[in-house]
Parts: sequence; C-alpha cells; structure tokens
Amino acid sequence: MRRTRFDRDPCPIARTTDLVGDWWTPVLMRNAALGVRRFDDFQRTLGVPRAILARRLERLVAEGLLAKEPYQERPVRHEYRLTDKGRAFFDVLAAMWRWGEDWLWPEGEPPVELIHRETGRRIRPVVVDEETGERIELRKLRAVAKARSNEGPAAPAPLATAPPGSRRTTR
Repeated sequence: MRRTRFDRDPCPIARTTDLVGDWWTPVLMRNAALGVRRFDDFQRTLGVPRAILARRLERLVAEGLLAKEPYQERPVRHEYRLTDKGRAFFDVLAAMWRWGEDWLWPEGEPPVELIHRETGRRIRPVVVDEETGERIELRKLRAVAKARSNEGPAAPAPLATAPPGSRRTTR
C-alpha cells in the first residue's frame, strides 16, 4: 500500500508529518536529542530493525536534521549529530511530551520526566507565541493562506476549519 505524500502540501503540519510521521522517527529524534549518536546505540535503545533505522537516518541526514560524521576509519563508522534544524525539532518533541504526560497516563504520571540540567527542576513544556510569550489557545486561532509577493493573491489553503460560531471541544 502506497502512502499519501504531503511534502508539497501548503500546511506546515502536513509537511512535518510527511517527514516525521512514521513510528520510528520521533523516538529516533528524541534519542538523538538526549545524546545518542551511533547507529548501534540507536538500534540497541530502540529495538528498531537495522534496515528501517538505516533508511530513517539517511532521510534525516538528507533533510538536514542530522549530520553524519565519521568517528572511526577502519572500519568506517559514523555518528549522527543534531544540526540546528534537528535541535529546533525538539520543540515538536516537547509538545508531544507534554500532550503524552497530560493524556496518556490516566492512572498517574509517566515514569520519566524532563529535568532542567542546571536547576534540577521538573520541566513541563507548553507551546507559546514567539512574539508575546503567551500560551497558544486553540479558540483564538485560525489558519489563513499568506499572499505570495510575485504570484498575486494566494489561493485559499485547503485546511479543515470549523465554520464561524461553531462549537469546538477542547480541554
């Protein structure tokens, strides 16, 4: 079965899903963010089949989230290090972490937590607006197509949106 590609979709969520929307990529990027660098260590810590891991790492290198750097000459072995783009992806993982903490442990808290290295405090990620620093609220958002400078007015973005005045269920 062929999967639908979203790499040309006008929505940033769809394009991100095209890149990282499989079972292994988010946890692979989590491990990279937490310091795992070598193929065998990714394979051992995740239990991912070697062929799948090789394909995911190759794609993440091609997309600029990881850099492949040799650490041994005979035989040649490589480490996979986060690039700036890969480090920026941790914002996505942090949002996933928080959602998982809040919604996937009905009996209590998850058995792992994020801890600030310097203060030792528990970290509870939230998504905020870069300009105001305020937490983003779904009820106050809408998605609109941006006008393109050289191509005239933008076509409406084909995003699912609720009609004005409709009720949305949120926490």
